[in-house]
Amino acid sequence: MAQAESKEQLISELLTRGVVEVIEREHLEAALKSGKELRVKLGIDPTSPDLHLGHAVPLWKLRAFQDLGHKAVLIIGDFTARVGDPSGREDARKPLSEAEIKNNMQEYLAQAGRVLDLDKVEVRNNSEWLANLGLNDITKLLGAATAAQILKREDFAKRLASDSDITMFEAFYPLLQGYDSVAVKADVELGGNDQLLNLIMGRKVQRHYGMAEQDILTTPLLLGLDGKKKMSKSLGNVIGLTDAPEDMFGKVMSLGDELMNDYFVLAAGLPADTSNDLSPRERKELLAKKIVARYHGEKVAEESAEKWNKIFSKKEILAEDAQPLSVPSGTTTIATITISGSAKSNSEARRLLEQGAVSLNGEILRDAEKPISEGLLKIGKHSFFYLKID
Repeated sequence: MAQAESKEQLISELLTRGVVEVIEREHLEAALKSGKELRVKLGIDPTSPDLHLGHAVPLWKLRAFQDLGHKAVLIIGDFTARVGDPSGREDARKPLSEAEIKNNMQEYLAQAGRVLDLDKVEVRNNSEWLANLGLNDITKLLGAATAAQILKREDFAKRLASDSDITMFEAFYPLLQGYDSVAVKADVELGGNDQLLNLIMGRKVQRHYGMAEQDILTTPLLLGLDGKKKMSKSLGNVIGLTDAPEDMFGKVMSLGDELMNDYFVLAAGLPADTSNDLSPRERKELLAKKIVARYHGEKVAEESAEKWNKIFSKKEILAEDAQPLSVPSGTTTIATITISGSAKSNSEARRLLEQGAVSLNGEILRDAEKPISEGLLKIGKHSFFYLKID
């Protein structure tokens, strides 16, 4: 009985925690309780070799299916990556070379192994089936959707309104991704909520080929360190899966308090109200330890917390680790960064601020024009200054 109750609880958490939408909820819940091994698909176009906590959100959901005994099917979009997913794009992506795709695929799998049990994952490249489609196959696939259904997507509609080009391959992309679900006989497909239209297309394509339609589970997009936009390497607001433990810990500690509930759920896999009786600082430190432990282990997480507290809370750093720096009263934060020599220009200094890479006495600085005050100034990963005001 206890084991059954535990499975019921795990299924409930799987379908609710860190989930935006489930299609079809009742059908998927019944399938999970039936004892049948489901084929759970997650597709990724290897457009970048580096994974961050935002990428990890659907990966952890796939791991939850794994832990319940289902088959994780990881689709590496080596064929579709040649153009890239148009979702959310206001212009066409730059095509990737085969060498770039191969390198990204290798890095992606190595980093995904920090979340998934790769020994039990079915890894497939969609070039296996897409590269061999003939004209008759493509003609049949094109019949799965109308041009109006494809072009009414918000991203395409914006580009049409601004007289921007949409290539035929981009318009074909959702059908190709949908065909992946046919090729691997997916029972369930996972993805971020920005992928919903592509995932629904998978259901349409499966129906077109006379197959049972996959259920869909979407996850939220994780906001980055700036608290404004989704985590993205191009924006510099990321916490990478391969970040050193102390860097990962420090970045979590730089988060705004308003982000903690989402990070407990999406980055730590815990309830949103975890330890909400603690002070914001204590709660954030707990969050940082939980996230570091996920990727580096409990012992390393404790060591990272101890090191962070020693440097930033007690301000006990070695003399050689920090340089004296004096600035006139009223000097702005951005000017102080350039005076320290840590940035060659105001624009470079501003980028450091936007990335959360500048802190004073352990508090992340973001206001470029605010007058700086005295204390322990940290810029980047390794530059420390004892800041004095003249």
